[in-house]
Amino acid sequence: MEHRSRPSGIRPRTRLNNYSVDPLGLVLGALADPNRRQMIGYLSERGTATATELTGELPMTRQAVAKHLATLADAGLVESERRGRETRYHLTEAGAEWDDRLDALVRHLQRRTAGP
Repeated sequence: MEHRSRPSGIRPRTRLNNYSVDPLGLVLGALADPNRRQMIGYLSERGTATATELTGELPMTRQAVAKHLATLADAGLVESERRGRETRYHLTEAGAEWDDRLDALVRHLQRRTAGP
């Protein structure tokens, strides 16, 4: 196998393995999608919801809702709890904190665009 040399000062890219996780990247990636931000807002207002309830409120399929909920759960923003035949989703403490931060950011941006 041929080894290519790198010019001095250029570091090899580090590879992410299964053991290294970027929690901030997971959260920001999850919050980058407007549909997921809508879900966070809905759960903040209502407390809990099933995937079926979210499908009825948001313009997306049940499969899309499930995928978005999994992304939010992977980021630590949403948890699920089985209640009988239902799985109900709710914000974690971190999810609620991020919802507050997003609300503050929206208010800031509205003030900024409103002008003096």
